Amino acid sequence: AELAALAKRKRQFRKFSYRGVDLDKLLDLTPKQLVNLLPARARRRIVVRRLPHKAKLLLSKLRKSKKGVGPHEKPEPVNTHMRNMIIVPEM
Repeated sequence: AELAALAKRKRQFRKFSYRGVDLDKLLDLTPKQLVNLLPARARRRIVVRRLPHKAKLLLSKLRKSKKGVGPHEKPEPVNTHMRNMIIVPEM
């Protein structure tokens, strides 16, 4: 019973990385550096065609909901119907 309790406490979570870059470093990247990590289709969508107005509004809503929250608290959910939005680390 004690071994099971010790095993539960020492559980390690999987460290998230995208294309070999850890999450902490992803959050610190500038948008230009982030674009270099994305695949070609996403790069074209962001750089060549620019993000649509609705996508920019969604990002601003997300930033606003994150602003009033503490470091380890969950922000209020933001409703959206943008199924084709490219997911960026700041989300």
